[in-house]
Amino acid sequence: MTLESGRKRGGGGSARRAARSAVSFETAPVIDRAIPNYEILNEEALQIIERNAETILAETGVNFLENPEALELWRAAGAQIEDDRVRIPRGLARELCKTAPSSFIQHARNPERNVEIGGKKLVLAPVYGPPFVRDLEGGRRYATMADFENFVRLGYMSKFLHHSGGTVCEPTDVPVNKRHLDMLLAHMTLSDKPFMGSVTEPSRAQDSVEMCEILFGKDFVRDNTVMTSLININSPLSFDSIMMGSLEVYARANQACIISPFVVGGAMAPVSVAGTLAQVLAEVMAGVAYSQLIRKGAPVIFGTFVTSIDMNSGAPTFGTPEASQILYGAGQLARRLNLPFRSGGGLCGSKLPDAQAGYETANTLNAALLGGVNFMLHACGWLEGGLVASLEKFVLDADQLGALHKLAEGVAIDENAQAMDAIVEVGPGGHFLGCAHTQANYQSAFWRSNVLDYKPFETWEDEGARDSQSLAATKVKQLLSDYRAPALDPLIERALRSYVAEKKASVPDSFL
Repeated sequence: MTLESGRKRGGGGSARRAARSAVSFETAPVIDRAIPNYEILNEEALQIIERNAETILAETGVNFLENPEALELWRAAGAQIEDDRVRIPRGLARELCKTAPSSFIQHARNPERNVEIGGKKLVLAPVYGPPFVRDLEGGRRYATMADFENFVRLGYMSKFLHHSGGTVCEPTDVPVNKRHLDMLLAHMTLSDKPFMGSVTEPSRAQDSVEMCEILFGKDFVRDNTVMTSLININSPLSFDSIMMGSLEVYARANQACIISPFVVGGAMAPVSVAGTLAQVLAEVMAGVAYSQLIRKGAPVIFGTFVTSIDMNSGAPTFGTPEASQILYGAGQLARRLNLPFRSGGGLCGSKLPDAQAGYETANTLNAALLGGVNFMLHACGWLEGGLVASLEKFVLDADQLGALHKLAEGVAIDENAQAMDAIVEVGPGGHFLGCAHTQANYQSAFWRSNVLDYKPFETWEDEGARDSQSLAATKVKQLLSDYRAPALDPLIERALRSYVAEKKASVPDSFL
């Protein structure tokens, strides 16, 4: 079921009535860095890594598995094909990448929440993909659709999150072949921030496009980017038909894809930083180039998800120095390709939102800010190496994202910031608490957490001596209690729900 493609976005008396009755929540503007990027590699190192990546593409090659169409497109472009192996001559992939835009706007159904991805911007999106959830009351359990909807509500309510994300958790109580419909419907109705489409099967990517045509109008979707979706590469150097099929759907529809190697150093890439960066660059260039073979100018993001491995247990590790080094280097390589960059997030290996989680998350968040990331997936809620989405960690992380906003502003040096009048007024031996400059600036002078405890010990003890997880659990309840759905034209919502119902009724349930 679709609405007339030429309709105006949000038009009609029913939409205006819905808007008047809705409650709106503040979202901070997309971060616009006023600070320099940290560049860890010198020119010589960058040239070596780029040369090595070209060697990998030309001599080792990449596999495009079970995808005859991709092989024919590569053959026509000048690559050498042997079975599923594609060897790309030096310079070809880089040349093809040049038609991808350096930045683009992803439109939200509420135009005030549109985001620009690229340049000096940083867009923050929540955790993606965990099959389990955890909260203080229920512990660790398989995720349900009700959990998913609560995460979308929390994301909508979170001031410093710009994006609703995608699979914020995997709702295991809904059939695998139908859950993408319910997840998209939740993003579209429970939030008015931008969101991600389904990539688990090409037909599900097509469903995502069709649901967006209902939400935004066919003409609008044809001419604008309304989804950014995650296409993972099977590192090392393999592109499977499922992910590439979804990329093909989105590229043809002018919708954005994050072309992202999924690398665990020492297992799916070399143990060295330089070796991993060469492989990452080769994989991304091949994926981006292929998107441009599908459609020149299709929006893409240079993705990097890299962690290391504990050589004793085999478990992935997060927040490590090597992961930050790879992130910094990948950012430099992405900028040299003139592409938006995705990496980072609130990554940790901890089982609980504890000190380990805090340390590892802070390391990654700060590296992403300084490394020039433009789209940060997993910015909040990630726990246990990505197996778990935590309600408490979601709000703890989302709160800390405010510190990134503040740090990205840089240091003001205008007359007010110089504070010479305050220094003259107070003089030697005085204090600044009551001076005119402090009174004029105190409300905005320092960033302050809305979750953590700053109270004196006695007050903290009287209130139950709560730790950060307990404070966050209280905040979760408050946010969900305060939640009100954003306005949506009832005709559009009815059309979306009809589409979902018809699609779900057309095929039997499958949990495979």
